[in-house]
Amino acid sequence: MRVGIIGGTGKMGGFFRGVFERAGHEVMVTGRTTKLHNQDLVEKSDVIVVSVPIHTTVPLIRDIAPYLKKDQLICDLTSLKEGPVNAMLTSAAEVIGFHPMFGPGVTSLKGQTILACPSRVRPATFQRLASIFRDQGARVVVTTPEEHDRLMAIVQALVHYSTLCMAETMRLMGTDIMKALECTSPIYRIEMGLIGRLLNQDPDLYGDMLTMNPHVPPVIHAFGEATTHLRSIIEQGDMQQFREMFSDNATTFESYQNSAVKETDDLIEFLVNR
Repeated sequence: MRVGIIGGTGKMGGFFRGVFERAGHEVMVTGRTTKLHNQDLVEKSDVIVVSVPIHTTVPLIRDIAPYLKKDQLICDLTSLKEGPVNAMLTSAAEVIGFHPMFGPGVTSLKGQTILACPSRVRPATFQRLASIFRDQGARVVVTTPEEHDRLMAIVQALVHYSTLCMAETMRLMGTDIMKALECTSPIYRIEMGLIGRLLNQDPDLYGDMLTMNPHVPPVIHAFGEATTHLRSIIEQGDMQQFREMFSDNATTFESYQNSAVKETDDLIEFLVNR
């Protein structure tokens, strides 16, 4: 196949350029500095991959949609799916929305997860694309754009929101981060590491994920109610209410608890013995 990646000079686009090239496909890319333009890339490609920031994805897809033909496939790599997929469906091409659940810093697809929304595509075409990722070690999970965005409001947005709240709390409290790290055990260092990792990345990416997903505000509202409830319990010193809240949440996580202990034990073991 001839694969054209719009945004292929960026980190994620560059990563997937390598993925397709290792699978034996010809790859062309466009970016801010390339002589090749998006319209020319579309006309020359069998598969068009859009790999640009979330807030520019839909406008870009709308720009190229009129040039797409029935015998072509268009897909995107953004963290939201409803908007991009709906925009791609205005074209004549086959459509798949992809969401790599990892950053471009990974060295391969081995052990990684890619969410897929095959929205208007022949089964054989979808399996051909998915097999490229599976053959290099990725797990491909099929979902719908709507379900994807609802889940990402929890899996990504809630986690990022709570992480940013912890960072903001430490800043407001005037915490000396390096002194705090001296007092951490491995499990708390993992928590601190997640905060530091997020803050070492592009703020626009996280801002887009939090502000552009319409399913996020109800989740943040529920988070606020949860923190208010727990704060009230702590301020009252009400251990009975605390046990009840703890027990309710333990029940929710019951099916994952044993795996969670094993996974975090493995991380601790790695940190201790590295």
